[in-house]
Amino acid sequence: MANNVPTNQAELLQARETIMSASELDFVPFDADNHYYEAIDAFTRHLDPKLGPRCVQWCEIEGRSYHVVGGRVCRVVTNPTFDPVAKAGALHDYFRGNPEGKSPLEMLSEREPIRPEYRDRDARVEVLGEQGLDGCWLFPTLGVLYEQQLVNDPEAVMRTFEAFNLWLEEDWGFAYKDKIYGAPYITLVDVDFAISQLEWALSKGARLIVLRPAAVFTKDGPRTPSDPMFDPFWSRVDE
Repeated sequence: MANNVPTNQAELLQARETIMSASELDFVPFDADNHYYEAIDAFTRHLDPKLGPRCVQWCEIEGRSYHVVGGRVCRVVTNPTFDPVAKAGALHDYFRGNPEGKSPLEMLSEREPIRPEYRDRDARVEVLGEQGLDGCWLFPTLGVLYEQQLVNDPEAVMRTFEAFNLWLEEDWGFAYKDKIYGAPYITLVDVDFAISQLEWALSKGARLIVLRPAAVFTKDGPRTPSDPMFDPFWSRVDE
């Protein structure tokens, strides 16, 4: 949603006509890389409060809110509330050669209040229509970062993302109006748990999943996702 998005209806329609004309598409495009900004309680709404110190909590330091992940203040994202947030299209020039030689942080410094479509699925469906899109795959922003923060506590990883996936299904759904396909986050730290989460997601209509492209830190140490120990999970995915 942060890629040079027009700001009003006229610009949206003009952008759609320009895109369609320039590429001469004979189909309605589908966005395979949409993201949401997690709700304030995305990690905590369905988490047992007793597990907070091992999983995810909130804290305030000098007037700013931060996540505490695994008992440590996490600053991998400078503002995990995402309000205000960098303006849509802020890195447009950066990815097109950066002619003014600005740093990405400088480009991201201008902020705006978070838009409804960044957190509300009905608002997102409306914007998808305005942008001329048939639908989207929807991925996490913070969600893909926190397994690494908890690599020394596999149980905390499981409980964190079990709660996270319950929030995702509740707020976004896995196939909402056949327009928004939310991707449940699957961790392989425990094979049986991964299979149970996959089966649960399938029962809720999931069409895709997302995993961390990195070593899996199991209770027996790090393993590559291609390790034979994970074959039961990949076999079910293949089915």
